Parts: sequence; C-alpha cells; structure tokens
Amino acid sequence: MELWQLSATELAAGIATGDFSSEETVRSCLGRIEETNPVLNALVDVRPEDALAAARLADAAVAAGAELGPLHGVPVSTKLNTAERGALTSHGLSVAARARAVEDDACVAALREAGSVFLGRSNVPAFSMRWFSANDPHGRTLNPFDAARTPGGSSGGAASGVAAGMTPIGQGNDIAGSIRYPAACCGLVGLRPSTGLVSGWAAPDPSAPEFPLSFQAWAVQGAITRTVADARLALTAMARPDLRDPFGVPALPAPARPAGTVRVLVVRDAGLAAPHPSADAAVDAAARWLAEAGYAVEETALPLLGEAARLWSLLLMEDLKTMASGMRELGDEATRINLALGFEAAAELWGAEPGLPAYIQGWARRATLITRLQELLGDGTIVLTPASAEPPFEQDADILDAERGKSLFAAQWPMTSVPVLGFPAVTVPTGLADGLPASVQLLGSRFAEHHLLDAAQAVEDRAPRLTPVAFP
Repeated sequence: MELWQLSATELAAGIATGDFSSEETVRSCLGRIEETNPVLNALVDVRPEDALAAARLADAAVAAGAELGPLHGVPVSTKLNTAERGALTSHGLSVAARARAVEDDACVAALREAGSVFLGRSNVPAFSMRWFSANDPHGRTLNPFDAARTPGGSSGGAASGVAAGMTPIGQGNDIAGSIRYPAACCGLVGLRPSTGLVSGWAAPDPSAPEFPLSFQAWAVQGAITRTVADARLALTAMARPDLRDPFGVPALPAPARPAGTVRVLVVRDAGLAAPHPSADAAVDAAARWLAEAGYAVEETALPLLGEAARLWSLLLMEDLKTMASGMRELGDEATRINLALGFEAAAELWGAEPGLPAYIQGWARRATLITRLQELLGDGTIVLTPASAEPPFEQDADILDAERGKSLFAAQWPMTSVPVLGFPAVTVPTGLADGLPASVQLLGSRFAEHHLLDAAQAVEDRAPRLTPVAFP
C-alpha cells in the first residue's frame, strides 16, 4: 500500500514511531497530486518545496525526541477562503487571484501547531457561496466518482482531493453544508462542530467587509476526512479555546458519553422535499446498522428542522442583500445567477420584502428552536437524516435552469437547518447508489461531538469503504 492511501491516524502513528518519515509521506502525496490533480483540479497553489522543507523539519523533531502534535508531519490541505500565511487567498475571485495572506486564521494556526504539513489550497466557488466548486480564476473542480456531478461546495476542492488521496485531511468551513455536503458527494466523513468549538477568528483584513450576523453566528471551521477516526483526530487538533471568536468557548467540554441505550430518531422529510429513493435507502441502511450496534432506533417527525431550514432562507438571504451589490460586481456570472435564484427561492417562502419585523422575529424564533432541540437531544439522543434529499447534483444545476436551481434549496434542508441551530452534525457514507456516493447525516447535542462520532463509527464499521478512489 502506498503512503498516500493511509489515513491521517495511520500516518501520524507511523511518522511518530519512525516506521516512515514525513518527507516520504509528503513525496507520496505530491506524487498522487501530480497524478490526479491535473484532471480533478482540487488543489491550487501547490507548493512542493515548501511542503518538503516543512516535512524535513518534522522529521528532525522526531529524531530529536521532541514533543509531537496530533498531526505531526501529516499532509493537510487548507481552503482557499481561509488565511494561511504566505499562501494564495483568492476566495475564487479574479480581482484577488494573486492575493496572499500575511497571517494564519486561528483554525490554520491550530493545524500548524498540531504539526500539519500544508500541501496546497483547496478550490472553492466565488465567495464560497455555492454547492459547487468552480470559479473564473481557478476553474472547475470535478468529483472523482463522476465528473458530471458536483464534488460539493463550497469545500469541494477539499473533498475531491481527500477522496482521490491527495491529502488525508482537508480543512473546510460550513455555513450551509460546505463541509458536510462535499463530504457526502465524495464518499467521505464531514464533521461540522458545535458553534464556537473550533475558533473562527480570522486574521485582520482591512479590505474585507464586516460580516453580517448570520455569517458570524453560523459559520464554523472543521475538516473533511476519509474516516471517522481521522475526523476525531482533526477535531482534537483544531479545537482550542479562543475568546477572540465572539462565539468561542472558554474551555473545551469533556467528551462525555451518555450511559445506557442511546435513542436514534430517524427523520426522512422535513416538509420541504421528499427524499430520493437512494437517500431513503441510505437512511434505511444506517438505521439498520445503528440498531445492530445497540442503538434504539425509531422513526419520527421533527418539524423544527424544516422550520430552521426556512429560517435559513429568511435570515441568510436578508443578510446577503446588504452584500449583494459587491458580490455582483466582484463575483462571476455563476455567483450572480445563484444569488438571484436564492433570493427568488426565499421570496417564495417569505415574500419579496419580508421587512425588519420578520427578520427580528426570525432571530427570536431561532432561540426557541435551539432550546427545544437541546431539550430533545440533551440526554444523548441522536437524529438521523438524509445528507440531502437528492443524490449529488449534476454540475451547475443551480444556474442552468431557474426552477431546477430553486429546487436545490429545498433538497438541502438537512444542510441548511443545522447551521441555524448551531448543533454538531456529521455526514458519513453508506455505500454507492448508481455509482455515486450515498450518505446520511447524524445530528447530536451541542458539544457532544465525540458521542456523535461514536454513532458515525458504528455506521462506518458496517459500510463499504469508498475512498481513496482508484482514479484515474
């Protein structure tokens, strides 16, 4: 087996014990990048010499008996919209095609301190605002399972690269499924942590606008991985108390797990889009496997998830109206079309101009929904949903046809409901359906990530392994 095929957990252990070196690992991953990236276009700004220099320093630390971080010497990709010192930070915009960061964002700094070796920057859509990953300056990222289907977005480059074996971990962020959905499209594990657990502090950028409330309250940093164990390892590396983040927690919660039998509530439909047969079959498989693992599984309705998804359309789209002129001016044509269709989809739910009272009431209602969901899940209960109501979307489905584009917002209710509420959620693959990855989502109590990952592990243990993909 080649080193690029190993998990991050296996690589970290092998580097620490001297079974192989970080330099050997990085060279193996760079070889895989050379083999696959020209077609997939998952990574941009790959810097082989910088990565090899960092790997040699990591190996020297091992030889010196230094204390090692959890990802010491392990290759990682970072997302094009997250600042990495000295790296391209274009946000998928032509106007910033050569922009480079002068300082790490907090999540990247955490990965660096954990010993990660950065191999390249993962591609995104302009402004990271689509469930697809294509932009004018860097081009289109492909899904290694099917080039005609989206690799997901906005962390589509991260997912495509991890699935193909370019790196075992891809850093990402999520405000509407941008970690979980690409993971689901590419047969991977995507963990969205509780709001505040991984610092969202960003390096100061005088040219950047002040982000609106939905961006501040909903966007989280996390990772896309090939295994649940790697998701746990990445979370360990990235989660650090940081009160510079306005939603940051002062101390990390203990990884408590409930005693006794854990309930799993199966929610197939939130009243917005009926699940495709492949999505239904994925839920069936995961429910069966969780029951085999000793969970108490029961079907239920949970209307508050549908309500939260509708609030996402109200609150985020009203916030985006304050930024829309700049996005239209600086973004690409896909940005302009997708933005317009997003406003149309929201208008069908809330009217063309909901007004300030509806916006204020929406934020007030959000607090009530959070309380109700925490009361439901606080005893360790987990919710199982489809990852999306549909299989991975056909490329550019959001911009080629107006009605089709608007339908995506309904299909993505499992993706959009969660950020509004701030709870942790993880997508985990269940197998292939018509050659495409099928996945489910697990949703748990706030700051109960390790308990949630236990359930994801039970699914992974029984599902076929889909990655790294034999590509090309």
